[in-house]
Amino acid sequence: MKYYILVGEASGDLHGANLMKALLKQDPEAEIRFWGGDLMQEVGGTLVKHYKERAFMGFVEVLMNLRKILGMISFCKKDIAQFNPDVLIFIDNSGFNLRIAKWAKQQGFRTNYYISPQVWASRAGRVKDIKRDIDEMFVILPFEKEFYKKYEYDVHFVGHPLIDGIAGRKQVSIEEFRKEHDLGSKEIIALLPGSRKQEITKMLSVMLSLVDDFPKYQFVVAGAPSQSYEFYQEIIGAANVKFINNKTYDLLSVSHAALVASGTATLEAALFKVPQVVCYKGSNISYQIAKRIITLSYISLVNLIMDREVVKELIQNDFTKENLKHELERILEAEHRQQLFLSYFDLEQKLGGKGASAKAAKLIVDGVKK
Repeated sequence: MKYYILVGEASGDLHGANLMKALLKQDPEAEIRFWGGDLMQEVGGTLVKHYKERAFMGFVEVLMNLRKILGMISFCKKDIAQFNPDVLIFIDNSGFNLRIAKWAKQQGFRTNYYISPQVWASRAGRVKDIKRDIDEMFVILPFEKEFYKKYEYDVHFVGHPLIDGIAGRKQVSIEEFRKEHDLGSKEIIALLPGSRKQEITKMLSVMLSLVDDFPKYQFVVAGAPSQSYEFYQEIIGAANVKFINNKTYDLLSVSHAALVASGTATLEAALFKVPQVVCYKGSNISYQIAKRIITLSYISLVNLIMDREVVKELIQNDFTKENLKHELERILEAEHRQQLFLSYFDLEQKLGGKGASAKAAKLIVDGVKK
């Protein structure tokens, strides 16, 4: 059968790659065409567009690139029509994907969505469009099934794919990792400033401002595969830090604490049992707009899933050197760390265990066969 998968960012590339592997086990003759990234490309199939070509963050950035985005939507529709897939699979990236889904449903294509748009965070009115345009929805957060149930839309909770991704990774030797990257013997504080240029630019310099205040620790910047070393170096400058590109999981596995940009990485840090401070800073206009439409009490997945403050969130004007220093000191304290570890254990239990990609793939293939 023929599958067309649409992914728009680095986290979706990881989940898309795992889903593709699972689809190929269910359907060894599967023909897959996709918009994604390097991880999906390693699995096989045909890459149409890399997510790096359309990584726009925030309302202002989207408006500035609107002509380019509209051109990509037009191209995508033509490419889907030419490929004529048995099913379209959308992964996250709702701004782009829901526009394609509306058109695709009108054309008679089967539409599946893996990893729900965050309609529970803002603009819940989009559920009406999702019910109309998406044949099957596969959600990965435990509270999402109940959310959709309120709108009389039955979705499948398959568990969170990060559990499989972390459990299935090749284990790294702490000693070998330190030696390979010249990290010395100090405890490591990982800096995860996000994957998009806008968020890295806004947050990394503030994170780096703490380095001299914690001389007993080694700070290490986790580089995203979507950005070049030269871009990071412009921000890092002469700061006494290490830089490791595209090895975030390995870095988290040896880290003592982390400063993490809001997003999937907050959940990744929690699953690696790394005490963290969650950071967010966007353009002022984008933030003011978001503040008026987002209805959530928290921005990190850890706190949202647990429905309480497990990890501290420093958002926009609260994201300052003084506040960040105070919160980093807290997560380095033994008593607070123990509380975090217990909460992280409860979080993992709520996520539903292993097998998310396999469950979603089976449901997708069975649905097409029916």
